[in-house]
Amino acid sequence: MPSDRAVGREPTDTYDETIPVLVVGGGYAGLASALFLAHHGVASVLVDRHPGISIQGRARGINQRTMELYRPLGVEDLIRRAGRPFDDEAGVVRCETLSGEWTWLLADDTRKPLPELTPAEFVMADQRSVEPILVDAARERGADIRFGTRCVSVDADDDGVTAVIEDVASGDRRTVRSRYLVAADGFRGRTREAVGIDRAGPGVTQHWVTFLVRADLTGIVRQRAMFWIVVNDELGLGSFLTTSVPDQWAMSVSFDPARTPVESFTPDRCRELARSFLGTDRPVAVLDVAAWEEAVGVADRFRSGRVFLVGDTAHVWPPAGAMGANAAVQDAHNLAWKLAGVLGGWAGGGLLDTYEAERRPVALALADITVARQRARFGEDPGTEDVDDVLCTLGQRYRSTATVGAAHDTVYGRELATRAEPGLRAPHLWLDRGGRRISVHDLCHDAFVLLTGSAAVRWDGVGSLVARELSVPLRAYRIGSAAAGADLVDVEGVFAARYDAAGATLLRPDGHVAWCCGDAVVDPAAALREALRTVLGRAG
Repeated sequence: MPSDRAVGREPTDTYDETIPVLVVGGGYAGLASALFLAHHGVASVLVDRHPGISIQGRARGINQRTMELYRPLGVEDLIRRAGRPFDDEAGVVRCETLSGEWTWLLADDTRKPLPELTPAEFVMADQRSVEPILVDAARERGADIRFGTRCVSVDADDDGVTAVIEDVASGDRRTVRSRYLVAADGFRGRTREAVGIDRAGPGVTQHWVTFLVRADLTGIVRQRAMFWIVVNDELGLGSFLTTSVPDQWAMSVSFDPARTPVESFTPDRCRELARSFLGTDRPVAVLDVAAWEEAVGVADRFRSGRVFLVGDTAHVWPPAGAMGANAAVQDAHNLAWKLAGVLGGWAGGGLLDTYEAERRPVALALADITVARQRARFGEDPGTEDVDDVLCTLGQRYRSTATVGAAHDTVYGRELATRAEPGLRAPHLWLDRGGRRISVHDLCHDAFVLLTGSAAVRWDGVGSLVARELSVPLRAYRIGSAAAGADLVDVEGVFAARYDAAGATLLRPDGHVAWCCGDAVVDPAAALREALRTVLGRAG
């Protein structure tokens, strides 16, 4: 199969630059896209109109699934360190003022280690601390990230995308030709509409303004919480958050722009509101003020030809549960390996259709979940949240042509499955590789993985044979005991309970199960060859 990869940024007579992928937007979704593409060896240029990372890091909470995706990239420890200021946070509080009585709505059990289910842990870290880590990691791998550069226009055709980008400071413009474009410019970004994709849902449901302040709140903040819901006559509805910087706090209030223009939130007004949050006078320095919108909506399509929507460009919902930023990163991860396959010539173009088929149902499900969760937290009569965080995080199920034999018809089941099935995230295993303890998910980051039991000798050599024939990145491992000559040792002896030890299980580069095959197969090589061709859109 010929390669569709464009490897340079050389100018032509028509274009100032030609690149494989242009990423528009430098928030979580865009930065993760650039990072994961670079990890797969795909060059990209990312443009964002802002001068750099915002100090307003509203998104917090990186769930275990997202941390699994970060592990092979060497940024897991950096993100953990970024979350250390939040280590002592306890849960969610509702109060009239921070000086008054606190009502704990729920304890924080999201960070409880789950070593039987995942190698990763939930990390509470704010966006302003994590995004610089992603920028550095992406640039180290060759991504070209350009802040202070906006996308002026997008013109897509059957062969690629032509975009005009502009340096915000100088006004200089360049014409860029890319094979594909990843739109990560957010809820208000113009790329989605430019390519003719509508969005369903109620749209904007609430307006907020967040002001970042510096204040010594000793004696007022008696215990750090994930956040405080503050409700009183002056504020109406407000939220109060800690940050990663000592004595810096984020205060948010909802407002009606028809009655209260955003310009009225001057530093003096923000200091008045801060007193209403605190219930007492403290010296407060206002560092930054930003308005934003809470909205609910999911794009009708996640793809228009060679343009793909990720993150808030594709879907928005309330912030409760930290689902938005995590979904954005997981969108980017799902798309990156598929773009790498098509650009690298080892996958057919049909594989790219599975991005929408897999991620849009997840977005629809998460929108419903977060709306209900937001209502439970911020309603007049806050109730108990009926949300299984572990299932939401680790239990997403895909069904597309890239999952052979997936039998489910909903994103989530009643409970978390513990045995490998097509479309599901691969069940976690602790493995020993040369004295080093790793997870099965550490194997799945840049290639397909074929797992067999150490006694399934009929599969010996099949993976490498088919990988060579199809020119597909694939690694095969026999799992079992050291005495049985396994490639990787099953540390806890649970492989047979979670996988078919007599057959074979094919995992995708994103750690989801692509295909399961029992021991009754007549020709293992032919079966694997057919499965891979189907998954990669190369059937026929």
